[in-house]
Amino acid sequence: MPFDLASRLAERRAEHLYRHRPLLDSPQGPEIMVDGRPMLAFCSNDYLGLANHPEVRHALQQGAERWGVGGGASHLVIGHSTPHHQLEEALAAFTGRPRALLFSTGYMANLAAVTALLGQGDSVLEDRLNHASLLDAGLLSGARFSRYLHNDPASLASKLEKTSGNTLIVTDGVFSMDGDLADLPALCQTAHHARAWLMVDDAHGFGVLGQNGGGIVEHFGLQADDSLQVLVGTLGKAFGTAGAFVAGSEELIETLIQFARPYIYTTSQPPAVACASLKSLELLQSEGWRREHLNRLIARFRQGASEIGLNLMDSPTPIQPVMVGSNARALMLSALLKSKGILVGAIRPPTVPAGTARLRITLSAIHTEAQVDRLLETLAECWPKLENTSHG
Repeated sequence: MPFDLASRLAERRAEHLYRHRPLLDSPQGPEIMVDGRPMLAFCSNDYLGLANHPEVRHALQQGAERWGVGGGASHLVIGHSTPHHQLEEALAAFTGRPRALLFSTGYMANLAAVTALLGQGDSVLEDRLNHASLLDAGLLSGARFSRYLHNDPASLASKLEKTSGNTLIVTDGVFSMDGDLADLPALCQTAHHARAWLMVDDAHGFGVLGQNGGGIVEHFGLQADDSLQVLVGTLGKAFGTAGAFVAGSEELIETLIQFARPYIYTTSQPPAVACASLKSLELLQSEGWRREHLNRLIARFRQGASEIGLNLMDSPTPIQPVMVGSNARALMLSALLKSKGILVGAIRPPTVPAGTARLRITLSAIHTEAQVDRLLETLAECWPKLENTSHG
């Protein structure tokens, strides 16, 4: 029987779930060219505005001049260049952990950590709203896989009573579609009592949260030894570059080097990208005004959105979802904004649970107050049109 791909695609269209790739014809930034049109964008994860920073660009260019373009081979063959090593050492120091290990993507880092630590006879417990890469990692590990209620330490504790073997608790730090924070102090305490390990993917908190950009760990004032054994961070969001890392003990990193298939069997990222990330880390630490301005924009947006009557979620982060409900209505609101020159993506299942389609608005440190006000004014104009349509 041949694959009936046409029917699968038609079904996706009928359910208002079909996805399209916007064609970007400019660097990342608030004002961009998409599909040949100038747009004001509120859908990038470039939270600190470093993706097109001149010093980061220059570091990439210098890195390419010195180290070439390609990584050449895997880290274990001949692909582990000096910039990779320097970045790992800098990330370890920044996170307050003995070692850090560099990966080409956050997806790879999550797959590597979970599958290298667990196998048959072990247990992995994950928040129900974890990122797809974390859920995939848990399923691929071969361990007994269970999901606890979102951000609910009591639900987690009850499931911990039924675990066997090595037990790993896995959570996002900032939940990428809701923007809320994991209750990390409670999770650390729960993990400690159960003698389980805790892994946090701080992709959307690293660089943004904490006075120094240290992420959710710094935000809650936790220490490296507070029952948080595996810390994952990505570099393609607040850093504005590419790649990811796992930080932890000497033994953890050596275990990943020896056993993590996504690390062992792939070519290293271009060394020049590591050079750019080193510059981003420097700027992240020295330019605290970026986080301060971003926090002011978040407060300004939430106040204005509340006055309009938008259905916001409880998010203190640059991720500000506007809950809409149905897939069709989410697409309609996104299209209304686009017709006014504002780009915000509609997020639909399976990325979010059925019935919770939303617009995922993201703010950046290089947005201006005037740009946020324009977004609010446009939402105020478009929201009533949406409210007059069916909720089905």
